[in-house]
Amino acid sequence: MYEFTYHRASGLRQATNLLGKHEEAKLIAGGQSLLPMMKFRLASPSDLVDLNKIEGLNGIELTSRALVIGALARHAEVHVSPEVQQGIPALAALAGLIGDPAVRHRGTLGGSLANNDPTADYPAAALALGATIVTTKRKIPADEFFAGLFETVLEADEIITKVSFPLPKKAAYQKFRNPASRYAIVGVFVAKRPSEVRVAVTGAGASGAFRVPEFEAALQKRFSPKALDGLSVPAEGLASDIHASAEYRAHLVGVMARRAVAAANG
Repeated sequence: MYEFTYHRASGLRQATNLLGKHEEAKLIAGGQSLLPMMKFRLASPSDLVDLNKIEGLNGIELTSRALVIGALARHAEVHVSPEVQQGIPALAALAGLIGDPAVRHRGTLGGSLANNDPTADYPAAALALGATIVTTKRKIPADEFFAGLFETVLEADEIITKVSFPLPKKAAYQKFRNPASRYAIVGVFVAKRPSEVRVAVTGAGASGAFRVPEFEAALQKRFSPKALDGLSVPAEGLASDIHASAEYRAHLVGVMARRAVAAANG
């Protein structure tokens, strides 16, 4: 690990100023992605700006139309939250599938989205639910937020403060997990919204989470696993590694999507 300077921000303004002052600074909340990268010297920030002492960033609120979760909400908090379990049970279930207990009790919603790991679970949920990512500068639709492998449209001094998830009529998430890391080899989140159906995939895309328009169109006509019979995603453009080939991931996308629809239908 390279040398760095540690800062404990007391408020969002101070955190923003620190990011603007130190060009190579990085934010840290749970540290479940950043710290391993630093240990392996894959990341070398000059400064770390700790957000954990900033108040008001970990709340969870359920309204008549949306579930609003603070950026510092831990995965374990999302998993057991009565508001999440009532508003979007699929999101609570997803949070309970992330990593292991240590990761779930430290990792945060905002950190997961900002890091945009191609095997992370929350990006699929954000895309499928049509979430809005709220920052210190603006409100960003999930469809416009992710910009590629470990990349988002966040500016250097921009901080996620909360995420608003519109309440779906039905939703479910199914994940084929790596047995060691529990990261998604393929995960599929399906959401039936008042005016549309969305299907988002994580773990399979070489550039991160993505939506499947063909699946969405079929499920819009009939929200049933059988509606996906005969449909598949091409292997071209999917990730291929020691855990699964692109062809196997393409097959798993169809399997997980059908399971997700079945689970959403109860």
